[in-house]
Amino acid sequence: MPYPESMRESLRKLEASRPERMSQSFPRMDPEEKTALLQSYHPDFRPEGMREIRVGPNRGDRTPHEFADQLEAGSRIDPDQIDLDRVDHDVDVLVIGGGGGGSTAALVAQENGARVLLATKLRHGDSNTTMAEGGIAAASHRHDNPYLHYLDTLGGGRYMNKPELVQALVLDAPVVLDWLMRLGVMFDREPDGTLICSLAGGQSRKRIHSAKDYSGLELMRVIRDECRNRQVPVLEFSPAVELIKDEQGRCAGAVLYCFDTGCYQVVRAKSTILATGGIGRLHIQRFPTTNHYGATADGLVIGYRAGARLLYMDAIQYHPSGAAWPEQMLGWLCTEALRGTGSQLVNVEGNRFINELETRDATSSGIIREVDYRKKGVRTPSGVEGVWVDTPMIDMLGGKGKIHRLFAGLERRFNAYGIDMTREPLLVYPTQHYQNGGLDMVDAEGRTTVPNLFVAGEVGGGVQGRNRLGGNSLVDIFVFGRRAGRAAALQARNTTLGQLTLQHVRAFGEALRSAGLENSRVSPLLLPDYTEIKGRNVLEKADAGRKDQDGAD
Repeated sequence: MPYPESMRESLRKLEASRPERMSQSFPRMDPEEKTALLQSYHPDFRPEGMREIRVGPNRGDRTPHEFADQLEAGSRIDPDQIDLDRVDHDVDVLVIGGGGGGSTAALVAQENGARVLLATKLRHGDSNTTMAEGGIAAASHRHDNPYLHYLDTLGGGRYMNKPELVQALVLDAPVVLDWLMRLGVMFDREPDGTLICSLAGGQSRKRIHSAKDYSGLELMRVIRDECRNRQVPVLEFSPAVELIKDEQGRCAGAVLYCFDTGCYQVVRAKSTILATGGIGRLHIQRFPTTNHYGATADGLVIGYRAGARLLYMDAIQYHPSGAAWPEQMLGWLCTEALRGTGSQLVNVEGNRFINELETRDATSSGIIREVDYRKKGVRTPSGVEGVWVDTPMIDMLGGKGKIHRLFAGLERRFNAYGIDMTREPLLVYPTQHYQNGGLDMVDAEGRTTVPNLFVAGEVGGGVQGRNRLGGNSLVDIFVFGRRAGRAAALQARNTTLGQLTLQHVRAFGEALRSAGLENSRVSPLLLPDYTEIKGRNVLEKADAGRKDQDGAD
């Protein structure tokens, strides 16, 4: 809906300040400034938002309450009621998750001679991949190289990334880009055919390749069609509720639950790949989310119960620009490419307050500081607050029509509510976007600490460190989807499984009882339960106990 009169005074100030801002440079923060900003304002540093995990391999590590609740819940199944002698599907490689990472893993595993089954919770392709807007990072131009991409990724991850994983990411990225183009992905190009590249926060070169702002949807279209063309077997509406192991402690498949029939199925697999995505729909610290409806931490939970270690599950990414108006779009991603092509972040007084291409953790922290502590946010009639992304500057700097060429999706969505982003800015506030950690990847082939269990994409931890750069998620799913698919297929050739067992599920239940954690909750959650929010606005921040720092630097 059009901006109400109560917000228009701020719009007038924004327009009045635009001529000066057009020629204004805003300095980047030095490392000390950035560290101080994060520690003071980033949600990960709110002590009341975390607690220690009380059972399992990561006992004693801190993680958000909402995720700890899932780890400390009981299983959905009674192991004694699952007949493991009745195997419904017997394959070489089971891939759990039907987004870009899982679909890629299934394709490559099949290419390497494996009998593959892809099981997905919803429809094939329903995933965070389809919702990605900004593009895929790869050092493809003459002004760039993988070495610079490597350094940027390490710096963006606060130097907590696993170097061997980052090396695989950046070296494989140009290969993946070429592979995707050969499959038929329609990336944006100049009239002469040159690939168009844009900037992202923390990236020192233009290396983001996009398909308008439908990048993930275009990628998923091509990968899903390739799976269908190659007749990869797919089970839809069949989430995994537990992993199965053999008597030697190796992963040996999974128990699936069929939404259509309400029945369980046993899949025996010599290798298993988890590609189940993230935790956005847990709404960590009650933030809104950009994530798909199915992002409920399922793979993390069942992998953890099977004994896989977690890494950096106290590091959550909040994307700086989630829609704050209209409220029907609350939390919807407003791609970082808006800022990478010239738009600026502006407060209620029409002033810039941070360099728009700082890393996402810093930019989000800067917005939170400006809105919640300096009290310079723009307030909507219902009390939601945010800052402006001055989108008209994109056409002013890049020529009329640039917004339509690059951001047709956002333009259409906002037009539906009477907002013309070529003439008016967008109101945004940080939204939960990504988990930086995941199940610990012990090598560049996606192996975990559980034998024969692999991961690909957001469910894996170590690639992104403690903060991900824009463009690195889409390249992650394809790089490690390909690597895990190949490694899992080769592993299956040399694997003879022993007796199937769910003893690890029994043991985890006993550990919960011993820790006094018996409760009515079960996990994995499978679908978000909004009755748990009990009517609270997900924008309500967990600020209890924090000292008011209004006006602090």
